[in-house]
Amino acid sequence: MRFVPTKTNEQQSCLMLHRVRHLFIRQQTAVINSIRAYLAEFGIVASVGRRGVEQLLEVVADPADRRVPEVARACLAALGGQLRVLKAQILEFDKRIIAWHRSNATSRRLDVIPGVGPALATALVASVADATTFRSGRDFSAWFGLVPKQNPSGGKDKLGRISKQGDRYLRSLFTAGALTVIRYAKIHGTSHRPWLTALLARRPTKVAAIALANKLAGMAWAMMARNEPYKEPAGLTA
Repeated sequence: MRFVPTKTNEQQSCLMLHRVRHLFIRQQTAVINSIRAYLAEFGIVASVGRRGVEQLLEVVADPADRRVPEVARACLAALGGQLRVLKAQILEFDKRIIAWHRSNATSRRLDVIPGVGPALATALVASVADATTFRSGRDFSAWFGLVPKQNPSGGKDKLGRISKQGDRYLRSLFTAGALTVIRYAKIHGTSHRPWLTALLARRPTKVAAIALANKLAGMAWAMMARNEPYKEPAGLTA
C-alpha cells in the first residue's frame, strides 16, 4: 500500500492552473472543429493548421461573401469570438505557469532535462508531493503508465504494451517531450546519443518515444528524490 502525501496549497494551485489550461485547450479544439465542420457544409474548406482557421474566419467576417447565409454567419462569428477569448485565456495561463516555474527551485532544476520544459516541470512538482514514496524510477514511471505490461508464462516474463494507467496528463507531457527530443535529433543528428540512434534504427518513432519518455521519467524521479542536479545518464550516451 502506498500512502499519498498531502499536497500543499501551492501545489494544488499549480495543478489547478494546468487543469484549467488543459480544459481551455480542449474547448479551443472543439470550437475550431465546429467552425471547420459548419463551413464545410457550405462547401468552404481550408488547410489544416492555424492559418487555415484564420482564413475561414476571414470568410465569416466578409459580408460580401454570399456563400454563407446571414444566420449561419452570426453563429460562426460567435464561435470566432469564443475562439479568440479561449486563445487569450490560454496565453494568460501559459504566463502564469512560467511565473510559477521561475519561482520554484525544483521546477527550474527539472527544466534542464532534455524534453522537459516548464509545463512538464511544474506539473511534476505540483503532482508529486514526495518523490521518495516511490522506490525507484521504474515505480515512478509505472505511476503514470509508461512501463510495459508483464505477462509471465512458463517462467518467462513477456512484455506487452505500456499499461496507460495512472496520470494521463503527465504521461502525455512526457511523451510529447520525448518526441521533441527525437525530432531535434533527426534534424541535428544523434551522434552524441548512440543509444537513441540505435533505438531509432530498430524501432518505430512512437515506440522509441515511449522508451525515451520512460528514461526521462526515471531522471526526473532521481533528481526529485535525491535533490540532485541533472547529469547526462550513461544510458543516453552509450
